[in-house]
Amino acid sequence: MGRAFELRKGRKMKRWSAMSKVFTRLSRDITMAVKDGGEDPDHNLRLKMLIQNSKAANMPKDNITRAIKKATDKGGADYKTIIYEGYAPHGIAVLVETATDNHMRTVANVRSYFNKTNGSLGTSGSVEFMFEHKCVFKIENKEGLDPEELELELIEAGAEEIGVDGEEIIIYGGFSDFGTIHSALEELGHETLSSEFERVPMDVKKVSEAEEADIDKLLEKLEEDEDVQNIYHNMA
Repeated sequence: MGRAFELRKGRKMKRWSAMSKVFTRLSRDITMAVKDGGEDPDHNLRLKMLIQNSKAANMPKDNITRAIKKATDKGGADYKTIIYEGYAPHGIAVLVETATDNHMRTVANVRSYFNKTNGSLGTSGSVEFMFEHKCVFKIENKEGLDPEELELELIEAGAEEIGVDGEEIIIYGGFSDFGTIHSALEELGHETLSSEFERVPMDVKKVSEAEEADIDKLLEKLEEDEDVQNIYHNMA
């Protein structure tokens, strides 16, 4: 098991903790995917995988339909992905991915969270270089499936790390290898349970319990913001 898999297992964030937050995030991702690549999932791989993720999260079909329709409605919200970078207390790098239809509102909110928790919002590129952009797939850990053999079969497609987490096998690859890994899994007869993109820190920083509590204050405020899609940090 590699670094990325161990970081995922040890993460303490409450990502997607509230069902309403899950649906909000997925809806916005679906809307943006349709705007970027069209509403036919057979010709829009990102949309296809988001619909799959939505079903895995028990998101009602009506919610998926509405999210797709929003992308084609005139006058509908036009969401854009904006990344904010900065430092939490005690020098922890934080990268925040947002989907917003009002960047002035979003940047004001994000800046206030950093300021109120003794952090500092940085400029573009100030911490992004500390993270690797990865694609992540989950498949069923079927009886008799050998993760080491699977890894060998997927290396040419771009797979970099594979780990077992209970009834699931998690596969990491480079951001640009999303399509080739997906195709390779299909060719091998493995159904993808979910897929997403993650930012994996290249190095992590250990902090004390008291320092972690300070950092969590910022992470919790960001987590509660409806515009925030993902939060990444380099805290061990």
